[in-house]
Amino acid sequence: MATSEEETLKVVLDANFFFVPSQFNLDIFEELSNLLNKHFEPILLSSTLQELEGLAQSSSPKIGKQALFALRFAEKCRFVSVEKSLSESYDDVIVRVAAEWKVPVGTNDRELRRRLRECGVPVIFLRQKRRLALEGAV
Repeated sequence: MATSEEETLKVVLDANFFFVPSQFNLDIFEELSNLLNKHFEPILLSSTLQELEGLAQSSSPKIGKQALFALRFAEKCRFVSVEKSLSESYDDVIVRVAAEWKVPVGTNDRELRRRLRECGVPVIFLRQKRRLALEGAV
């Protein structure tokens, strides 16, 4: 019999994925549930939280406001503390963790999506500004 741990799919979310609700009025958690059609656990890496907090302090009021909204959505995720070396970018950490864990990543960053595909990591992204799509198998 399968354990609940096996049935729960972890999904690592990139900082820009948390901007989808404010930019496109889309509930990312509901959309993930519909897309994946299985129990999933959204994951917020400590490095992604740092990135969002940095954006919330942004000199651009619009970016700052969206980042604060994004941080509220991030509270619904399971927080996972990860090491980030000084030579690593936020995206490097996501690629490394997702490849190690063999879990999909939610992102709208075109370059990050390309890097993840090269590593064989499934990618969840916004398509046509109104629904999520999945590249790869979960």
